[in-house]
Amino acid sequence: MEAREYVWKGAIPLQIQLHESEVTALPPPPPLLVSHRINPLIFFFHCFCFEFGRETLISPNVRASQILAPRIGYLPLLIPRVKPHFGGALPPGADTVWFDYNGLPLKWFIPTGVLFDLLCPEPKRPWNLTVHFRGYPSNILVPCEGEDGVKWSFINSLKEAAYIINGNCKNVMNMSQSDQSELWQSVMNGDLEAYQQVSLKLKFGVLEDEYIVKKNSISLRSKESSADTDMAGQAKTGRIPVRLYVCGATEDFDELEDAPEIDNWDKISYINRPVEVHKEEGKYFTLGDAVKALLPAIFTDKSFIDEDVSKTEVEDDKNAPCVSQGDNQDVSGSAEDRTEKNCEAVEPLFSSNTAELKLLRIHGIEPQLEIPFSWVVNNLMHPEHFLHICVFLKVARANHR
Repeated sequence: MEAREYVWKGAIPLQIQLHESEVTALPPPPPLLVSHRINPLIFFFHCFCFEFGRETLISPNVRASQILAPRIGYLPLLIPRVKPHFGGALPPGADTVWFDYNGLPLKWFIPTGVLFDLLCPEPKRPWNLTVHFRGYPSNILVPCEGEDGVKWSFINSLKEAAYIINGNCKNVMNMSQSDQSELWQSVMNGDLEAYQQVSLKLKFGVLEDEYIVKKNSISLRSKESSADTDMAGQAKTGRIPVRLYVCGATEDFDELEDAPEIDNWDKISYINRPVEVHKEEGKYFTLGDAVKALLPAIFTDKSFIDEDVSKTEVEDDKNAPCVSQGDNQDVSGSAEDRTEKNCEAVEPLFSSNTAELKLLRIHGIEPQLEIPFSWVVNNLMHPEHFLHICVFLKVARANHR
């Protein structure tokens, strides 16, 4: 089974309870356990990625259930299964469903797996969430019009990714209604085969996997002429859409369970920045190279890919194209407008003098930084063609102006 199939089948066990202020029935309804099948990512990364990283995912002992919380899905898509469980205990009024974790309202447009990785450095099993049907925190969350709202947020992200990769989003804009519906249904159902049949029509292309190419071409290189070698040595580039979630902690911690709790979205820097992939003969463009490009104000050109993960910094490259998103997702305007914003709009939440990378997580795993970035992109990107990366930094205290 290919790596992306394992990713698409990844899921998280949830335990959901109704907020006590909304309970109007006695006895109160019990929590709803939202479980999943054995998580295949565990098997996959034991068998294939042991040389690149370690998994920190869900125990395979979690019992099966009919309700799943897919990693690539979104919390509002669980509402049709959650509401019947609590509906009889709700006070009168119109439903405006939202979720929180330890009192923090959860942003519905961020994939469930990304929320889990970001807010649980030490994974909780099950993940205990609270559901609300009243009192929507509109000062923190943008409105969500149910499944349709999630769908159009997904399509907008797909347009943005298309613009980053191809320079325009005509391929997404010109999708037929049937193809658009099939694509969304494949995401909702976790059907990778159906998704690939439609997404191939978008012609995003696949970044050449340097690891496989290098492995398969070792025996051929000695036979190449010098002209062929010169041609192969020419640098190739590609633009990869990335969404980076940075939590900067001033407290030091060695164990994940001691990581400071995120109780406010102001503690997270949320940045969209295309990564320019440079391919050179005899050298991988690694995940570590991508992280350096994503955080130019933090990391230097010194190597930070070692066992100790050293403190690093780089010259501030403020002119790199990117998109900044604050507390709310801006789904207005064209994909071109959103993508052409400048990184100067991103206000760092921490000092850029020194930083220590404590944790990097993608789809619940902690890959080593030496892994070829092409492999990460081709296997771990989300359906909207963005790569979501969560990082935790130990940083110096910011000098607030």
